[in-house]
Amino acid sequence: MHQLKRRGLMYVLSSPSGAGKTTITRALLKTNPDITVSISATTRPRRAGEVHGQDYIFVDTNQFRDMVDNGEMLEHAKVFDHYYGTPRAQVETALANGQDVIFDIDWQGTQQLFQLAAEDLVRVFVLPPSRSALEKRLRDRSKDTLETEEQIRGRMSKASDEMSHYTEYDYVIINSDIDNAIHQAQMILDSERLKRRRLAGLSDFVRGLKDGL
Repeated sequence: MHQLKRRGLMYVLSSPSGAGKTTITRALLKTNPDITVSISATTRPRRAGEVHGQDYIFVDTNQFRDMVDNGEMLEHAKVFDHYYGTPRAQVETALANGQDVIFDIDWQGTQQLFQLAAEDLVRVFVLPPSRSALEKRLRDRSKDTLETEEQIRGRMSKASDEMSHYTEYDYVIINSDIDNAIHQAQMILDSERLKRRRLAGLSDFVRGLKDGL
């Protein structure tokens, strides 16, 4: 079986802001050398410490629209007055080489990916354990991001809409404990990697076994 080539998968983590998807993503990247992160293109301003091509691909609105019009995006959406999207080439190359790609995108982008490549997609939605826990995480984070009270309230309001889309996902993780949430995310990844449809050449392998009996 170790001789079979596996096609990579697209592993999507979605959640309201503050529910923990970024922490889970970083943990999976740290412990899985054969997974890479999808680097999104965005029109939002670069924040302090962010690196172009590493955190995001920073483009202006006209550049972004050109990428969409030229079919260079797998998915794209407008979030909080800025555009975000996934460049197609980097993902398709990784999947063909048997490398998994992890996505930190919202439900809109996930729907677009599902329409294009359902067989390659694994959809995981991360929920907070309570409304109060989500608000506390957002307020704690605002000390670093310097978000205003209005912005925090806007994220809380948007969270309600985002969470209503949990039924469109294959798996749900309730992040009441971050270590357990990371463990669950890893178990999902491990099981999805073993699915029959991801193993290229499996039918030939089985045929060879049968011929030798």
